[in-house]
Amino acid sequence: MFLKNAAEKQLDEKLNRIQNNFENNYKDAAQLNLKEFEALLNSLKTEGRIKEKRIAHYEKKLIEFQNQMQKFTHKDQKCTW
Repeated sequence: MFLKNAAEKQLDEKLNRIQNNFENNYKDAAQLNLKEFEALLNSLKTEGRIKEKRIAHYEKKLIEFQNQMQKFTHKDQKCTW
């Protein structure tokens, strides 16, 4: 078992927020959170606050979400109110 540092906890919180918004069909929020996640990941890499092994893990997650959201449009959102 490994302990996560504060930087990894921040990234995990962003990933959870992306996943929740994605699952609840909040596409704009999910896309915004993904941009925030990418910026945070790049910042933490630049500052050296995250290990290489964990960087690879988070970059893989980033690519997965980017691929899932690639075709998001407002037309996909259904009016439910």
